[in-house]
Amino acid sequence: MAKLKVLIIPVTPFQQNCSLVFDEEAKKGAIVDPGGDVSNILKTIEQSNVKIEKILLTHGHIDHAGGAAELREALGVQIEGPHKDDLFLLNDLPKSGAKYGMADSRSVVPDRWLNEGDEVTVASLKFSILHAPGHSPGSVVLFNDENRFALMGDVLFQGSVGRTDFPYGSHDTLMASIKEKVLPLGDDVAFLPGHGRASQIGIERKTNPFIQRL
Repeated sequence: MAKLKVLIIPVTPFQQNCSLVFDEEAKKGAIVDPGGDVSNILKTIEQSNVKIEKILLTHGHIDHAGGAAELREALGVQIEGPHKDDLFLLNDLPKSGAKYGMADSRSVVPDRWLNEGDEVTVASLKFSILHAPGHSPGSVVLFNDENRFALMGDVLFQGSVGRTDFPYGSHDTLMASIKEKVLPLGDDVAFLPGHGRASQIGIERKTNPFIQRL
């Protein structure tokens, strides 16, 4: 079994969980959600001695995608994700960056959009794609069944769920995504959210007040 390892790189004033996800044996991996602070991300890559094969985006918000264009140029790799319904957010990154004090943010279009049922490979690791809208229209969750691990983006958190108070957000849609896509993955699945601590689906099913209503 390919052993999955994760290094968390907090970025931006929002302390977003940018991550370096890699195959421990092959020492090859991907950067997930490079929202900014690209110099810190590059430093972590250098220290890890991991060869980066691609950049993955769970959705198009500034704290998750603001550094993607710069990092793609620095590494010479492709960007995969999110779902195409977040194109308007990716186009709007310079405006969002100016609003939140991240003036270096640039708009970006991924090399590959991700859809429900697609698969992403990172070395010998395979992630299945769940389209999980609600927080943003194009949010995706990446699930590695072999290691029972998910990259959750801002869909589900420890003790909470993603914000839906944006003009394009929908609490009902988000909760349907969690109920129909995330919870069926299984209580044993560990996940890394876009902010805060990692958790496990079973723990959230028992303790998360939003999930207990489902």
